[in-house]
Amino acid sequence: MSATALLDAARELSAALAPLPFSAPVTHVYNPLEYAWAPFEAYVRRYGEGNKRVVFLGMNPGPFGMAQIGVPFGEIAAVRDWLGITAPVGKPAHENPKKPVEGFACKRSEVSGARLWGLFRERFGTPEAFFAEHFVANYCPLAFFAEGKNVTPDKLPASETAPVTAACDAHLRAVVEAVQADWVIGIGAYAEAQAVRALAGMGVKTGRILHPSPASPAANRGWAPQALAELVRQDIWPA
Repeated sequence: MSATALLDAARELSAALAPLPFSAPVTHVYNPLEYAWAPFEAYVRRYGEGNKRVVFLGMNPGPFGMAQIGVPFGEIAAVRDWLGITAPVGKPAHENPKKPVEGFACKRSEVSGARLWGLFRERFGTPEAFFAEHFVANYCPLAFFAEGKNVTPDKLPASETAPVTAACDAHLRAVVEAVQADWVIGIGAYAEAQAVRALAGMGVKTGRILHPSPASPAANRGWAPQALAELVRQDIWPA
């Protein structure tokens, strides 16, 4: 019943983060596990069942991905057309007018998600083939904004990150236990570092791939071949 355990863990994480305050420059905090629970639940129920050899771990929601539709790295076309998920999405309690939540009607593409799911689609063909041994999760489910600017969790003051880290570490351990993962692969250096720390002593192997963000010059020079080479080099995928 790993899907049920994953959903229970997500509810606990969402409840733990809900009361936390954040100060300037953060003006808005989105928790898609609240307003976009329906597509997130559909994703977990459809693809989270059974043991997974590898968990791919992202940092936190992108403004045009999970922040819109609740699915990690949730580039809308990939989630709708490849994963086959659509579901109603509500609104955050305090919506940022510069980053409105439009759900599946959002016209912007989350480039990181398009690249990530595109690699998985190219390698495995069907989502069922990919999810037979893999799962995709985010370390932190919150999206932070300073007016129109996205703020990543590593840019928050240390005093504010401590309770976030504690809740997210506990959630990551619960995810690994639920799916009995052998590997956690950080998508980028931040996610890898959180996994190394949070999973110490659990006997889980960790690694990383280059983050597919268009803000990364390296990722814009053929991200998919680089990520594939990293996965082959770490013996996660065969050549």
